[in-house]
Amino acid sequence: MMIQYYNIGGFLLRVEGNGLCGVLATMQSFETFRTENPKGEEPVCEFVETECAPPDFEKVIYEMKDLDTVFKFGYAAGGYRMSQLQDDGKHLDLWTVGGDGRMYLAGDWELRMLRSVMWTGYGIQTVPMGAIPVHSSCIVNTDEAVMCLGESGTGKSTHTRLWRQYIAGSHLLNDDSPILRVESGKVWVYGSPWSGKTPCYRAERYPLKACIRLSQAPQNRIRRLSVLQAYAALHPSCPPAFAYDAPLYDALSRTLGEVLGLVSCFHLECRPDEEAAQLSYQTIFGE
Repeated sequence: MMIQYYNIGGFLLRVEGNGLCGVLATMQSFETFRTENPKGEEPVCEFVETECAPPDFEKVIYEMKDLDTVFKFGYAAGGYRMSQLQDDGKHLDLWTVGGDGRMYLAGDWELRMLRSVMWTGYGIQTVPMGAIPVHSSCIVNTDEAVMCLGESGTGKSTHTRLWRQYIAGSHLLNDDSPILRVESGKVWVYGSPWSGKTPCYRAERYPLKACIRLSQAPQNRIRRLSVLQAYAALHPSCPPAFAYDAPLYDALSRTLGEVLGLVSCFHLECRPDEEAAQLSYQTIFGE
């Protein structure tokens, strides 16, 4: 039986199964985070390939359709279950049994579904440990990270591209789902295998300097947010399904509270131009 290890967000993951390991080995996004068999270190979570059928849903607490795929998240057999079903009949399921960190996968190894399922499974295990995968585009300058937040289509990737184009020393850490953690009183951002349409996979971490919530506007204007406003700005970028489960949401909220007690958050109304990039850079690093 093939076994592989990955270090994502500072957590050790174990993956077991010939089919699952074989597919992950073909994916640049995961290969970047692959690590050697650790000695004496216990994995935080384990993804285990199985031929067993998933347990029936006891309750679906979140459901959405994205393109040709229906996503369901809820409870089954005393644990969590998520299911993805494509219009062409392909499916992939993940479920937990108890709280031992093991997650079982069965179905079709379609890459888009596999990335999504493992993202959710990773969150189930690590959100209670103070980590959050945040939907954002993350830029780095002078060894500090800035997370650009916003709904899809608001210009997160465009804004970080403008930083790279006009702000010397800037590079992209992740363009879709970096991992946010508070460790020893400091907020860190980690690269991850989940970077949306941009192939940016960096096994790196940087202290978080600030968060920026973007909105399109005819002018460039920035303002600092209060802690309450900052929570409202950051919360929508966290895993939406977890808001419907009390233990996951409580853990997520605690981490957000810690982050916002340590890091400033801004709202940037902006055009997609150099002036917007300079304004956000000078506001954040000029402080």
